[in-house]
Amino acid sequence: MQQPGFRPSRRLVIGAGAGAALVVAGVVTWALWPEPPRQREYLDATACLLTDEKGIAADPAKPVWTAMQDASVTSLVKVQHLQVDGPQTAENATTYLASLANSRCNVVIAVGEAQIASVAKNAATYPGVQFLTVGGGSAAANVQVIDSSAGALKPALEDRLDALADDAS
Repeated sequence: MQQPGFRPSRRLVIGAGAGAALVVAGVVTWALWPEPPRQREYLDATACLLTDEKGIAADPAKPVWTAMQDASVTSLVKVQHLQVDGPQTAENATTYLASLANSRCNVVIAVGEAQIASVAKNAATYPGVQFLTVGGGSAAANVQVIDSSAGALKPALEDRLDALADDAS
């Protein structure tokens, strides 16, 4: 109740109005503030690419890596790559292949002559790992050969990563 004769000053009314406006603006800003971007949560599945000394920057690995990254977004399978340094021979590639097969790689994808030859020689040693060779090699119990043409490559990799995601979930 107001006391008789009490009249708020203009400064008090303006200050109270400004304070109320700030409170309303703060509540509205908080309510409409977008959520921070969330980190993508990957499955416990990894597809690994084994390349020649040029890595993923050049053919034949570049389109394979691009397709793997695209497939990873929808399948939530992690992807990584490893390039073979030194002589480009099947014997030298075998060390790198073993590194991937003995790590957390569920699928190893090989591109390049030496890398594919290494898969042909060593895939049977790693029966729990699936191998894909792009543009060459021979199919075996745990080896699938993928055509390197652009029209066949991306769908084949998407299918393989989707299957890996289904196995992991």
